[in-house]
Amino acid sequence: MKVIICGAGQVGWQIARHLSGEKNDVTVVDNNPDLVRRATDTLDVQGIAGFASYPDVLEHAGARDADMIIAATYSDEVNMVTCQVAHSVFAIPRKIARLRAQSYLTAIYSDLYRRDHLPIDVVISPEREVAEAALNRLHAPAAFDTENFLGGRAKILGITIDADCPVLNTPLRQLTDLFSTLKVIVVGIRRKGRLFAPEAGDQIFAGDDCYICVATEDVARTLDVFGKTNTKPERVVIVGGGNVGLAVASALESREERIRAKMIEKSRSVAERAADTLERTIVLHGDGLDAALLNEAGVDRANAVLCLTDDDKTNLLAAVRAKSEGCPMAIALINDPSLVPLMAPMGIDAYINPRATTVSSILRHIRHGRVRGVYSIGDAEAEVIEAEVLSTSPITGQTVREIDFPEGVLIGAVLKPGGKLMKPTGRLRIEEGDVIVIFAMSKDVPEVERLLQVSIDFF
Repeated sequence: MKVIICGAGQVGWQIARHLSGEKNDVTVVDNNPDLVRRATDTLDVQGIAGFASYPDVLEHAGARDADMIIAATYSDEVNMVTCQVAHSVFAIPRKIARLRAQSYLTAIYSDLYRRDHLPIDVVISPEREVAEAALNRLHAPAAFDTENFLGGRAKILGITIDADCPVLNTPLRQLTDLFSTLKVIVVGIRRKGRLFAPEAGDQIFAGDDCYICVATEDVARTLDVFGKTNTKPERVVIVGGGNVGLAVASALESREERIRAKMIEKSRSVAERAADTLERTIVLHGDGLDAALLNEAGVDRANAVLCLTDDDKTNLLAAVRAKSEGCPMAIALINDPSLVPLMAPMGIDAYINPRATTVSSILRHIRHGRVRGVYSIGDAEAEVIEAEVLSTSPITGQTVREIDFPEGVLIGAVLKPGGKLMKPTGRLRIEEGDVIVIFAMSKDVPEVERLLQVSIDFF
């Protein structure tokens, strides 16, 4: 497949990394020559320096025979014009645009823009994606990472193993025997910075970050097994009233369960906009680093604080200040992955990575039809893939133990056509129509796609 990626920033670079690593013909376009050079020096891609919306630049990038264009520059307007040019001038079949401005999104999602007028096949909104990720973190406070699969029937949870965990030094095979009624599989372990897919004889040690695939109905019991408690939030403080904070507060107001939220926003105009938009959320104008203001917001009585400003360092410091004032749970929005190792020493419980969230969303839309979902783990180190098993797949009719998966691949859950969610034991037979959740290290994704008889190609 031939793909043009417009924008060589963090998101564009990661998408290029995924697609080029799977032997696609990728060209990266950016008006910053340094970013283009970084992409061509580190990835197997071609690079063009220039404005992505210019027809001659797209011509030079090979738009005449491109299969897909992904417009992920920092400018909404450039992304929209790029898709329009790609459609009108070059007839590129598939067009994906990243849009941030709420005004555009409101118009597009309310269907005021028709495809004939604005030909974008898929709109990716980082703010909406990040807001959803924040809500997922909030409703699984014991986990540092969480994502839904199988229509919400199963989850991937990332949990840090503490020294008092009841199942320390227990082989995973024995865990399966001890808790046979729980639909849970440990699919990934990060130990001393290295992520790997564990084998049945591997043990869990204090300090490990474990990724588990668990049936939603078994989440509470599973967290208890790992020494965690999962308290439903009743009071929340949101630091930052921009697009992400506003989206989170609006979502909390629309939920059936009542959650009392208070928001702190430094900019008066942004605070006023939030106050006008929200109905039940109390908006305070001031600095989220101010201990007195945090106390006025009742952070010591809150179940969690969400630090969602557009500045990473502010989010980190606000999270630390909130914890010092008595808040038990702090979640920070972190764009720069180099800051993530600072979280544990600073006592921050969980983080949201907008880049990984946006990359996962884009990958979800460019996978072939039978792949229903993709979630990127860590710094694109692994993927969790939800896919339907085809009759032509080599794994159809085989038991789980018979499937020749690479060492870095594990099945986390299986949903049968009748709607029954199954734990993937060695004796379970995989049949046509099953929907499976697979954890795969990035290097093993091409082999997984071969076994599933799918590919990156969207045709």
